[in-house]
Amino acid sequence: MKKVVVHDVMQDGYVYWRTEPIGRSFAPGFAPELTPKQMLRLGVFGGKYMTDCTDEFPADWFAGAKLCPERHDPRLNHFGVNASQSLAVWRRNGWIHKQDPRGWFQWYCRYYMGRRTADDARQIRRWRAITRHVTAIRKNCEPFDLECRRRQRQAVLHWAYDSRKI
Repeated sequence: MKKVVVHDVMQDGYVYWRTEPIGRSFAPGFAPELTPKQMLRLGVFGGKYMTDCTDEFPADWFAGAKLCPERHDPRLNHFGVNASQSLAVWRRNGWIHKQDPRGWFQWYCRYYMGRRTADDARQIRRWRAITRHVTAIRKNCEPFDLECRRRQRQAVLHWAYDSRKI
């Protein structure tokens, strides 16, 4: 068990415990296709996400990551398109909880690192709901046509689904 104390722009003094091995002991049925490290290297969230909280996670996650601390830049996304909604929209919809003020990806990074919380079931339900977009890509695109539905492909990439394989 490892204690983590967070000090970044959005959280100062937040404490959590890593109780599971890194990248293991996931809930049944929760099987993301990409690790946080892979997602950051592919290009997600316009490169802006998590640029101020690198101390919380392994340094190798950020080596080769497509990041832009100054601004959100959709060109850094793997599919080169914006597939994000603003943080304000996420807050309005009640998708953001205090323990993870950056949303699902922050939750996933912490879960991947071994943190387990009462919010896990909700976040895993949200992750499962994204399969409707994976289904839409399969239904409407030729296999491996990465130009088809680029915005939707980028969106599922944000949820650790590897749309390059669809």
